[in-house]
Amino acid sequence: MSVVSGPRQLTAGQYIFREGDPSDACYVLKSGTVVITKAKGNSEIELASLKTGSMFGEMAFFDNKPRSASAKAKTDATVVCLPFAALSSQFKTIPEWLKAMIKTINDHLRDANARIKNLESSKSGDEGEFTPYRITKLCAILALVGSKYGEQRPEGLLINYYKIREYTIQIFQEPTNKMDKMMAIMQGLGILEVQDLGEGKKQVLFKRLEELSAFVDYYNKYLFTEEGKRITVDRKDLRNIKAMIFYGAKETPDAKGLVKINITNIQNESMKDLGYVLTVNDWEGIIAKKISGDKISEATSLALAFDPKTVEQLQKCWEIVYAIEDSNK
Repeated sequence: MSVVSGPRQLTAGQYIFREGDPSDACYVLKSGTVVITKAKGNSEIELASLKTGSMFGEMAFFDNKPRSASAKAKTDATVVCLPFAALSSQFKTIPEWLKAMIKTINDHLRDANARIKNLESSKSGDEGEFTPYRITKLCAILALVGSKYGEQRPEGLLINYYKIREYTIQIFQEPTNKMDKMMAIMQGLGILEVQDLGEGKKQVLFKRLEELSAFVDYYNKYLFTEEGKRITVDRKDLRNIKAMIFYGAKETPDAKGLVKINITNIQNESMKDLGYVLTVNDWEGIIAKKISGDKISEATSLALAFDPKTVEQLQKCWEIVYAIEDSNK
């Protein structure tokens, strides 16, 4: 049955067309709200919310392809139906160069949508895990978008989730499923919080954006430093680093900003304070990697000196690395 030209009254929740339907008309929104949605499993996601005066459904006019998404009224709405049959006769009257230009723009939009869809659903190659360079790329996107568009609130910087999505897939061409997973990891670390607002809307609250930015700078530099010249913190080293921060916080830095801890006393107190024992022999790896200086012999004990700021940075950055690594398992 052919579509009828003119206004159509819609009630909230009523579909104008569904994904996969034949294309026979485009529409102009006169009042109310219409949303464009895409099927995802047994549910659907909202791709766009249209404003009064917006035209939608027009892309199929040029290639007669089935609807690539659904359109439905979010509230009671009025749309004006423009059947393709009527538009076709008018389209024939415009210059050929303009026809070609419009069709080219339409084809480019179709191609861009297809690339976005592929990026969102890609599972091939290294999509099953975070490679080191993808880690820095995704975290850099978060840091960039958060600092550029975040609105300052008492609890942190707030940003629309879809701004992050836009940068991820359209500018940096990374899959959104990987970004969603990265944000889940960062949420577990308390760096950000993804907030579900309902009706397919989300926002992201950055609680510790500076820490994320510092991680990007550190890890990117680490990856591009010669292997023999960079400090790789092993998981077991984090036990020592935790102790250095805990006991170093009780000491006063010297003129160079270094603090000194007594590792003989730590051997006796670490189980009570930290829940595990660190003997005086458990510091060789930290010393070899120059995270601290050599052991210092004192009257009845041994000590270590180190820069607490450097050690705190190592702890924060490598805890992020290992949290991401654990997510690949």
